[in-house]
Amino acid sequence: MADRFVNLFEPDTLLPAQFFAAFSRESTVVRERKLMLAVLQDAVECYQKYALARDPRGRLLFEDANEWISSGEREWPFSYENICDVLGLNHEYIRRGLSKWRQQKGPIRHTVAKIVSVLDRPVLHTTPAAASVGEPPLQQAS
Repeated sequence: MADRFVNLFEPDTLLPAQFFAAFSRESTVVRERKLMLAVLQDAVECYQKYALARDPRGRLLFEDANEWISSGEREWPFSYENICDVLGLNHEYIRRGLSKWRQQKGPIRHTVAKIVSVLDRPVLHTTPAAASVGEPPLQQAS
């Protein structure tokens, strides 16, 4: 009978993973939501950062983000629409906002500098000191 009580007071053998598993079950959902938010944030940042990119790498990053955001796929757990649903965000509202943002940015407009000969430039013979004394500005040199 004494042998039965000896086993009663021996410690149970548990692996650390088994012990901490009970505490981490509740926070797994929180971690998954944080990961989903990070994926969405990265996609929006790539969309905005590379929307007007001209280099191949930037264009590829933009196209990947745009394709993911535009996709209506729901089979993959980390699809755009599934992530928005889990996070409680309206996926169409975000799509429209990004589209409107891109339209406002528009294409990059390059202006061409006009090259003017030194002889064609107007020459003013006035200095800031002369203007402060009250002298009238001089005429352009002919």
